[in-house]
Amino acid sequence: MSISRKLGTLVVFGVPAIVGGGIVYALSGHSYAAVSVFEALLILTAGAWVSS
Repeated sequence: MSISRKLGTLVVFGVPAIVGGGIVYALSGHSYAAVSVFEALLILTAGAWVSS
């Protein structure tokens, strides 16, 4: 996988980070801990996807 494709994949993962983080924050009763867990899972998923 080329570097440009890897960077593009990471940019695409940025959209769920922003939108999904807001949704998780609203649904979890305004808990930043829940957003942190969601973001950590998203980072792990993106890292696994890009590293393969």
